[in-house]
Amino acid sequence: MTQRILVTGGAGYIGSTTCVALLEAGYEIVVVDNLANSSRTSLDRVLELAPGNLSFHEVDIRDADGLNAVFESAPIDAVIHFAGFKAVGESVAIPLAYYDTNVVGTINLLQVMQQNEVRNLVFSSSATVYGDPEQLPIPESAPLSAANPYGRTKLMIEDMLRDIAVSDPSWTIALLRYFNPVGAHPSGRIGEDPSGIPNNLMPFIMQVAVGRRKELVVFGNDYPTRDGTCIRDYIHVMDLAEGHLAALRALAEIGGCTAINLGTGTGSTVFEVFEAARRTVGHDIAMRVGERRPGDASACFADSSLAARLLDWRATRTIDEMCIDAWRWQSMNPNGYS
Repeated sequence: MTQRILVTGGAGYIGSTTCVALLEAGYEIVVVDNLANSSRTSLDRVLELAPGNLSFHEVDIRDADGLNAVFESAPIDAVIHFAGFKAVGESVAIPLAYYDTNVVGTINLLQVMQQNEVRNLVFSSSATVYGDPEQLPIPESAPLSAANPYGRTKLMIEDMLRDIAVSDPSWTIALLRYFNPVGAHPSGRIGEDPSGIPNNLMPFIMQVAVGRRKELVVFGNDYPTRDGTCIRDYIHVMDLAEGHLAALRALAEIGGCTAINLGTGTGSTVFEVFEAARRTVGHDIAMRVGERRPGDASACFADSSLAARLLDWRATRTIDEMCIDAWRWQSMNPNGYS
């Protein structure tokens, strides 16, 4: 029988790309999204790319009654949980909003899942739970900490999920800790459309390249790295979507609550990504070096060997492919979905 998957935050950047992968794999999808930082248009384009059975409910995950109505409308086999706020800087400015949406919203979701006897979950976690890493590449066994409210919400949710799995072994949960998602669907039809000023490097570079922003500011070039800029593990959003599909398929075999890194296993510097982007767009991109940003680690990249072993998954796409797909999306949609 065809499985029906609930995708919270399914209209967002990673969520919509994962919806395409799910539909192509033959799943039915129920999307829940409050559209606070996403667009309904993304789901129309998902169905253009992968026609299939997709229903949409404009519901906030903090609305327990609304969530329960979704579960009662059709049987759900598993949940992929993306919904939540995700900007580090914003979380420092408005921490209560992050705890409310991310933590309280997830508690609501888990309670509704339990009431409806749905106990299969793939959770969108983050490498922010490692804080300033003590070793590289970072294994899942590395010490956990968080340097900002956003990271603390992810860590709190992980702790809740571990506690739930201990209390009831019928739960199967994958905690996917992914690193720096970039790129877009190769069609250019869906991609990253951040509200306001982008918080991440790639969309900022592309918005400068397309003329929406004046210049890119690189936060420091005096780090102990090969060119002085921070090193991060950039992963193509298509690889990430395939990782969620692999985790969903492997839930029963994994059992319990298991944390799994999704990354390439190597790091690129800010300057290296910038140069790859400049080669891709074919013209200069305004850039200047500014002061370091407080809290930025010098380097952060994954040990992804557990994902290879448990999920039979590996990231395959290169930085050049990430830039090419990101530029295709941005140049075809200079103002995003609007």
